[in-house]
Amino acid sequence: MTSSHTDCHYCLQSLRGRKYALRDENAYCVTCYDSLYANPCEECKQPIECNSKDLSYKGRHWHEGCFKCAKCSRSLVEKPFAAKDDVLLCTECYSDEYSSKCFHCQKTIMPGSRKMEFKGSFWHESCFVCQYCRQPLGTKPLITKDNENYCVSCFEKQFAHHCYSCKKVIISGGVICHDQPWHKECFLCAGCKTQLSGQRFITQDEYPYCVDCFSKLYAKKCAACKKPITALGSAKYISFEERQWHGECFNCAKCSVSLVGQEFLTLQDYILCHECGSA
Repeated sequence: MTSSHTDCHYCLQSLRGRKYALRDENAYCVTCYDSLYANPCEECKQPIECNSKDLSYKGRHWHEGCFKCAKCSRSLVEKPFAAKDDVLLCTECYSDEYSSKCFHCQKTIMPGSRKMEFKGSFWHESCFVCQYCRQPLGTKPLITKDNENYCVSCFEKQFAHHCYSCKKVIISGGVICHDQPWHKECFLCAGCKTQLSGQRFITQDEYPYCVDCFSKLYAKKCAACKKPITALGSAKYISFEERQWHGECFNCAKCSVSLVGQEFLTLQDYILCHECGSA
């Protein structure tokens, strides 16, 4: 600009008809102003003269032509950029070097975009959704299955076991009986309601019974000892004319010899070995 001031504040040379710069209401010739106040450019290290545009970022200064991406050299003037270790990068180069990849779509999560982190991986906010209902998960409780995330409600609908007794979801633990899941606290004897988890039991019509209740309700009685014949007793039992015996009870009524696998005779309600029956 042309001067209405008389002299340069520093060198005292006349400013009449010359360009000058003002600082703190004092006028300086261009040469003095540049030597006293021009900022050095971060890129080329040359002073940014008063007739050049000075671009600044966090206390550092650049010529307009020097303000560019350190990797691809594209101008950053009036464009978004990012800084890493005091180096300026355009958003594309920064993303290639430092940004996370979305676990779902594998695309870069651009600087400034909101990202979600879960188990050491990152998602775009729009990708972090329930696999089934597609609703955003955000910070809601979730369950992961086969690397896919589900809200609790959808997971329960799709995958969770429902108790055969109360029909409610089994969150953890549980008991399997005849391919049917039960809560431990619901796995009770159908007769006396005693909890059967970890205990011996027998099933009848898909319902579990403790040994005592099953014996009272369903087990056949041994014709000899009158005690119930159950699968939890001897592995062998003998059946003859609608009567059953424990294997160890199937003995001659007279001499007590075992008749398992032997010929025998019957006399009224008794069974006899061949010798005792013949006699």
